[in-house]
Amino acid sequence: MKRRLLMGGIAASTLAAPFIANAQAPLTLNGAVQFNDDHAFNKTLLKFEELVKKYYGKPINFVLHRNSSLGLEKQYFEYMAQGKAVDYAVVSPAHMSTFSKAAPFIDAPFLFRDLAQWNKVLDLDLLKPVADEVAQKAQVMLIGYAGGGVRNIFVNKPVSNLAEIKGLKVRVQGAPIWSKTFAAAGMSPTVIAYNEVYNAIQNNVISAGENEAAGVESMKFYEVAPNLAMTEHAITIRPVCFSSKTFKSLPKDLQDAIVKAGKEAGAYGRQVESGEDEQKLVALEKAGKLKRIPFKDRAEMKKLVNPVMAAYAKEIGADGIFTQIVATN
Repeated sequence: MKRRLLMGGIAASTLAAPFIANAQAPLTLNGAVQFNDDHAFNKTLLKFEELVKKYYGKPINFVLHRNSSLGLEKQYFEYMAQGKAVDYAVVSPAHMSTFSKAAPFIDAPFLFRDLAQWNKVLDLDLLKPVADEVAQKAQVMLIGYAGGGVRNIFVNKPVSNLAEIKGLKVRVQGAPIWSKTFAAAGMSPTVIAYNEVYNAIQNNVISAGENEAAGVESMKFYEVAPNLAMTEHAITIRPVCFSSKTFKSLPKDLQDAIVKAGKEAGAYGRQVESGEDEQKLVALEKAGKLKRIPFKDRAEMKKLVNPVMAAYAKEIGADGIFTQIVATN
């Protein structure tokens, strides 16, 4: 294993010599992220590292593997579940669907009215049942909630209403709720790996994708799809995850530091991403790389999607969470 190697030993001593105890090398925790340090996820994970060191107060090493050097979020989650290669990462709930049908629902389209409601839901810990299920079935802890980016549709042509998005070939995340809701709105959703979206649009396999500003900027989607339809269809939730298998092997004081740091780093990440969203879009627009297009039929789109959301929540046993979220003001 990559960490927790004991170094040193009991020195030979004479009767009068002092006893020399075993020395333990500092632990090393490995994180993974798809982006560079300009991205909100990196800032969240670096804040997590800073806070763990602060609260633990003992020597500890962190290695953050950047720019998809260890694969994509789906792989990070699998590694954490297996207790190897990756100890902590920010992972989209869509990649947890194998272990928890309810997990992708917390990040579903049109679930939240606005950022204020979204923040309140997280502060009230209404997502705890999902976190408990993921911890039990996947052996991955959700120790904090980052995110806060508002997702819109980037397209290779201008679209501003339901009629213009009818049949639109758009890339969506792998969780079924995304395909169901986008199809209900009249589009033609397709699941494509995140790192293949750019080429898929460039080669006219699809016409569009959907993402928050940070993703549009870092992946340069504006180069192939410079029109951003302001559907504001989702507000991201990006859990800060930690491998349960790693966690169980750590000393109690480090466990406590990780839990505390995870919650605070998640809150920090929400502030960063929600605050940067508008700044990034303004900068891209000023540079002539992107054009924001008001979407006139958002209310009508939500009406088309609502029955699908309610039915899906019931189907996966998340109707209780759904009811609580809807009732949160």
